[in-house]
Amino acid sequence: MPTSGALDQVANATKIALYETPTGRKFFGNLMDASKLPLCGEYGYEEVEAEGVNNMMKALEALIADLSFVGKQFSVGDKVYTVEKIDDFEYNDLVDGSISRNQGLRLIIEDGSRIIFQLSGTGNAGTTVRLYVDSYEKDIAKLSQDPQVMSAPLMSIALKVSQLQQRMGHAAPTVIT
Repeated sequence: MPTSGALDQVANATKIALYETPTGRKFFGNLMDASKLPLCGEYGYEEVEAEGVNNMMKALEALIADLSFVGKQFSVGDKVYTVEKIDDFEYNDLVDGSISRNQGLRLIIEDGSRIIFQLSGTGNAGTTVRLYVDSYEKDIAKLSQDPQVMSAPLMSIALKVSQLQQRMGHAAPTVIT
């Protein structure tokens, strides 16, 4: 999951087909075999206690069920982010027709940025939460800046909304890709 919002816009502008898939070879492998290729990046919180993760995900699920969250604004630095859509991503495989539900809780921002929370079974031990942050930036002068700096505002929003650090006791991700 996720491609980037910028990639979505380029694909749309150039009329190139775009497929949003969950993370995992079993999902995007079919598309790779069919000559399609997704892009992905993540923050991983590995080996965390299941109770904190489950509490966080339940709170996020409740948030997603509350449609009044759509339109909520978050100010970070000189930028305001407005929530355009919230959902629990469901993937319909275009190659084999299978359906995979509960593939990530998504906050989609009006500018095309996204925040996605996903439970993962690919950590070394314990429970793993993957946090995908996809920041759209239209200012060409900022495109060469450090991705960690550019994604920091959305990470701030993600941590505030999820209360991840408080619920799991992790000050920082254990994996960043």
